[in-house]
Amino acid sequence: MGSDAAWRFADIAQELHETAVAAVGWDDFGDPSYLVGLRALLHAYDEDDRLTDNGRLAARYDLQSVLIRRLRSEKLLREHADGVRGELRRPIFITGLVRTGSTALHYLMGQDPDLQPLPHWLAENPMPVPPRHTWESHPNFQRTAKRLQGLFAEDPSRAAMHFMGADLPEECGHLLAQNFTDDRYIVSTTLPTYARWYENGEHRETYVRHRRLVELIAAGAPHRRWLLKYPVHLRQLPSLLAVYPDACIVQTHRDPLAVLRSYTNLVASYRKTFEEPIDRAAIAREQMESWAGAAERGIAARASAVASSGAARFFDLAFDDFTRDPLGSVRRICGAFDHELSDSGAAALAAWIEQDSAAGQGRHQYRDREFPLRREEVTERFAAYIDHFGIEAAG
Repeated sequence: MGSDAAWRFADIAQELHETAVAAVGWDDFGDPSYLVGLRALLHAYDEDDRLTDNGRLAARYDLQSVLIRRLRSEKLLREHADGVRGELRRPIFITGLVRTGSTALHYLMGQDPDLQPLPHWLAENPMPVPPRHTWESHPNFQRTAKRLQGLFAEDPSRAAMHFMGADLPEECGHLLAQNFTDDRYIVSTTLPTYARWYENGEHRETYVRHRRLVELIAAGAPHRRWLLKYPVHLRQLPSLLAVYPDACIVQTHRDPLAVLRSYTNLVASYRKTFEEPIDRAAIAREQMESWAGAAERGIAARASAVASSGAARFFDLAFDDFTRDPLGSVRRICGAFDHELSDSGAAALAAWIEQDSAAGQGRHQYRDREFPLRREEVTERFAAYIDHFGIEAAG
């Protein structure tokens, strides 16, 4: 159900920019390619008209926040130009379908002191990573912690579905959003107009921006190997590999039915902030089509990359293999990508596994009767993915 609000999103672009300039005290937003995504998004909010009044305010606030973050990042890129060297040696990227264990793997590998993950608070507000003991006292860290606290207070089930912390490794979505090309917009509300543009396009400029932001953060830790993660990278592997030509890719795998059962609940949880009514059947079908398409594009992109540079840059990890032997899985990844897992690193990973098991984070429960799709139709739509990777049905 749409809103009767008088203002249109397409009419507020200038105001959003002016407010950002006033907040930051800087007026150079950098490469104007971000405007393509912003305009597509503003148009879709008006065209698809699914936002409630509160949803419109939340979407407007998010747009404003992203523009402010982009402007602050651009200012810092200028101020730290001498320290941003562009030296990112063989970064490790974790990707794959959503809900395939990639977050658990990311958190686990992020405990290795010889790898540099993307901390959540720095993903939201990129700056050269400061010494670890100073984080909790930084205003940006405190703002991120407060925001996440509010997110979980609004819906406590989100912590089980996707736990996050200001100090924990975070996905790359905040960086991609600075070009307004990110899944966050099609997760938070029903936006078929934007989805058609976003999912079917190649967004290389977004990955150029992504790399510049990682380089900015890396200026504070210039000698560590980077560890980055986002399922959405599966949609854009050609752009990622063009911008990061020596990237090492871990692709996580799971039965697509289990993926969609879990992800439908997560999407529904976020959408209730922005729109009503919540149609779980429509969400399930929409996400089935979206991620089956992403899987197919990923297969094609990998085939092209293997043909040009070989298969050694890819490592496949099944959900069941990871959950059965998480530390062994990491050791195999490290071996494949020439990363030495030190004794202290292995000890840190083992401690995290023990802590995570005791805390019970991420134990998302759902019932079959809540899910509107039959296994047969999911299997048919994901047939190319299932056949290519030999995916087995979950028990």
